[in-house]
Amino acid sequence: MDTMKRLTKAYESAFCMPFNSKSKFIFFSDVHRGDNSFSDEFAHNQNTYLHALSYYFRQGFTYIEVGDGDELWEHSDFKHVRSAHDDVYLMLREFHDLNRFYPLYGNHNMEFKDPEYVKSSLDSYYDEYLEETNSLFSEIVFHEAIRLQHEEHQKEIFVVHGHQGDFINDQAWKFTKFINRHLWHYFHVVGFTNPASPSKNLQKRHKIEKNYTKWIREHQKMLIVGHTHRPKFPRSGEEPYFNTGACVYPRNITGIEIEDDSISLIDWRLRPDEDGRLCIIRKVVKGPEPLSDHWR
Repeated sequence: MDTMKRLTKAYESAFCMPFNSKSKFIFFSDVHRGDNSFSDEFAHNQNTYLHALSYYFRQGFTYIEVGDGDELWEHSDFKHVRSAHDDVYLMLREFHDLNRFYPLYGNHNMEFKDPEYVKSSLDSYYDEYLEETNSLFSEIVFHEAIRLQHEEHQKEIFVVHGHQGDFINDQAWKFTKFINRHLWHYFHVVGFTNPASPSKNLQKRHKIEKNYTKWIREHQKMLIVGHTHRPKFPRSGEEPYFNTGACVYPRNITGIEIEDDSISLIDWRLRPDEDGRLCIIRKVVKGPEPLSDHWR
């Protein structure tokens, strides 16, 4: 099944969420939280990501994680990932407890399609320090896609990870996961890149992105995705294709914000202040631009 059909199928079965001009959303994708080993690309950004989450929690944002939040191709047991980034998951739990955390599954955490796997892995965790079991993400649901539906303008924003129709990362994900876990995981440690990943394969990435814009033209919807790891904010006159980028860059994380009916591409990274001290700084890379400029 090709990308157009798979994206349409995801759109038709997407979770519908109303929003309005007072709504605030932060979209991060491809966090790839791992086990804090040499192959964990997220580990060097953990503090930056945690600082960003704290900011969005205080500011009243709802966090939509656009797939591949957890790296389950390289790690067979989620508990090792959770214990490696305990502070992050406790922060995410605060969002969840206030109904402000909506995770999507991507190709690297496709296991979360299964409600039983989600319940057994995420419902609770064992605190080794307190020697007791505590709630984590009670009754959480992972969706394939979300349709944000504006209550006033009657317009939609389609949010999906973006692996749909990418055969090796979609229909053949179990085989690709097996190869990744038992081969590329070890190559990854010493610096080799996986050609199956669109973030590492330029030709593959461009093909996927062309399919996104083709789908937008056909369905006349704003689209927010991840998957390719390449941030995208359309110029005037371009199709409304937005990409969050990723949280595994060497020095920064990127995302998409929606606030006051406007949309922005943002970047969080360590930067020196005027005294030379390193601080985690939020920077608006593009925008904010009114959502109405991108409605179809």
